[in-house]
Amino acid sequence: MSDKEPKNPSDDGLPDNGVVGVVEPTDELVTPVLDGQIRSGKLAGKTLTQAIIILAAPVFFEHLLGAMVGLVDIMLTGGLGEISTPALDAVSIGSYVGWFIGIAVSSLGIGSQALIARSLGRGDTHQANHGLGQAAGFSIGWGILIAVTLYAAAPVLATIGGLSEEARHYCVQYVRTHALGVPFASFMFIGIMSLHGAGEMVKPFYVMVVVNLVNISASWYFSGATISLGHWTFQSPGGWGVVGIATGTVLAHASGALLILLLMIRGVKDLRLHWWSLPIYPELLWRIIRIGVPSFAEGMGMWIGNLLVIGVVGLIARAQAIEGITREGLMGAHIITVQWEAFSFLPGFAMGIAAATLAGQYLGAGNPRMATQGIFLCTAIAMAFMSVAGIALCLWGEPLTRLISNDPLHLELVPKLLFICGLIQANFALAMVLRTGMRGAGDTRWAMIITWSSTYLIRLPAAYILGYQLEYGLIGVWIALNAEIVFRSLLFLARFLHGGWRHIRV
Repeated sequence: MSDKEPKNPSDDGLPDNGVVGVVEPTDELVTPVLDGQIRSGKLAGKTLTQAIIILAAPVFFEHLLGAMVGLVDIMLTGGLGEISTPALDAVSIGSYVGWFIGIAVSSLGIGSQALIARSLGRGDTHQANHGLGQAAGFSIGWGILIAVTLYAAAPVLATIGGLSEEARHYCVQYVRTHALGVPFASFMFIGIMSLHGAGEMVKPFYVMVVVNLVNISASWYFSGATISLGHWTFQSPGGWGVVGIATGTVLAHASGALLILLLMIRGVKDLRLHWWSLPIYPELLWRIIRIGVPSFAEGMGMWIGNLLVIGVVGLIARAQAIEGITREGLMGAHIITVQWEAFSFLPGFAMGIAAATLAGQYLGAGNPRMATQGIFLCTAIAMAFMSVAGIALCLWGEPLTRLISNDPLHLELVPKLLFICGLIQANFALAMVLRTGMRGAGDTRWAMIITWSSTYLIRLPAAYILGYQLEYGLIGVWIALNAEIVFRSLLFLARFLHGGWRHIRV
């Protein structure tokens, strides 16, 4: 492929009315799309079933490894000896930092993914390559901005969580160390999402295997934690505590950023990072940001809402402390439940990414019918697998808890919380896949509206009333959280059936 810069990288070839249909080529480099088939990228010529397998399988195992990293971090924290209980509360708050980073970088990534998917769907490889360069360059500055924000906000996060003084100290340490790796994480994850837009899932999966192995081994080495697995005990030679655990994440993200850079320079089918694509091209960059801004607002709305839920848990902890009940451990019970729940929705993540890529590429090819079928099939598969995972959460709550902690409070609460979230896994799958699929089609504005409405009209008031006002504690909070997921899933289903997402201009 020539390194010559395209004539007009900002022209998407869509009709002026914004409705996806037969595409008029903008110049001789764009292949006319007349048959509704994907024209370029790894999915060209593949059936819908083949495409779902190609897209979903690597992403599933990629997120499985990521969930295992989160689990290992919690296990390492639980193995820090005398400081394990306040440290676990601290890392529980700190884990929301990882979620915030994911939201912040994926907002830009969903814009580049949608643009690349549409471009390759209609055979416009020049625009896809230019979009990759814009996203790669902007991701570094975006990551630096996020890192500075997190470093400054670390004490505020600890305060919101209502932590004890000792736990607060560990939380600030953990968050500020974690922030140092955000520019690397931004470049890595945005690069991965851009490659996903081209249908390339396997090579980013290999990168994430290396990233997660570095994360686990480095976090263990520097932490000084002791982990017991059956008859085997593993004692870390380090002694950095929660700082060591976060340091492992920083080193992993730096390794991943380097590998993704090398992969993008080498290129995948019909997508490669060229030197001419790196200078800022305002019109094309704005198209990526235009899709990303509603996604960022949606994600931040959800993140702030859940941070306020953490605040409700902190209120409950302080109220219990006044009554003479220890305040330490409640936050840990909450995050242990979240960590195990993360495994249950891995099929939803994988099928959501597959749905997003399929929707974008089929709409780019002028085939909304296949885009609809792709999202529907991915949703059905995710609902089946996550329902099975929900049964496991309901039945095996106590042994799952003991793998992380033997704290009496954790053993009392976590199995009950896992039972509650296990009951609504089918609805969770419905919400996850439809939301991600429609975002891949560029329908980020309605995803934002639904998420904000559900979070602030249902989730937060219900969590506060049931958990704090009616004194049902953490169990009341989780009843509220899961009831809201059911409501949100129905809203996304209504938007999907409406079909307006098929006519979004990217």
